[in-house]
Amino acid sequence: MNYIKAFLLLLLISSCQITETININPDGTGTIEVFQLRDENSYMQLGRPYADSEKFVDTIFVFQDYITKYAATFAKFNKSDQALFQEHANVKMHIKVDPVQMENFNIISSDFKKIEEIPNVYESLSLSNSLKENYPVSKESFKIKYTFDGVTFKRNLVIVDQQKFDKDKKMLEERKKMYAKYKLAQSYSLKYHFPREIKSVSNEKAIISPDKKTMTLEFQLSDCLQNPEITNLEVVLE
Repeated sequence: MNYIKAFLLLLLISSCQITETININPDGTGTIEVFQLRDENSYMQLGRPYADSEKFVDTIFVFQDYITKYAATFAKFNKSDQALFQEHANVKMHIKVDPVQMENFNIISSDFKKIEEIPNVYESLSLSNSLKENYPVSKESFKIKYTFDGVTFKRNLVIVDQQKFDKDKKMLEERKKMYAKYKLAQSYSLKYHFPREIKSVSNEKAIISPDKKTMTLEFQLSDCLQNPEITNLEVVLE
């Protein structure tokens, strides 16, 4: 598990572009999608580490499929872990790795009736792997809470495991120094679509679309990994 975690952190700090998109409908329902793309131009600068072990994968599944397929393994987890799996039951995942065409991405998405019900989709792939391979559950060091009352939207990220966060942060700082000489594509973007015009956004760097219903905000990925609370946001609608 430590190797897997280190490998994922390597990709994140070296060559990843992440886009989080939320669409909110007039009735408060909507969708969330997190698209994580490995930038191959950046990856090639590093000599494409681990590329020799990559195999072609193109799979789409819903987390509930894994709960059903690996029911015997699911039953072995404690009640708390089982409840966590169930929170992600409706999350859909698309994983593609094509070493020949040099394409590597994953898409995690979910519909919601109320935005407050969104699980921490950044954990979904790791949790599905835990269930499939019967690994101990590895949670993220943070949780993201979304709220929307029809007028005010809030995105609030909170560190829930400071020890784990500090450990990951130290590793990231070491990787950042190692790859400082490379020009790597690292971005973290928030794209939010609202049912009415936007009146104000708490982050002055946000770009509002001409129809004033869409907000886009881009960060340097390494900055977000080291200080994730900078992604906290409040949007007020007209």
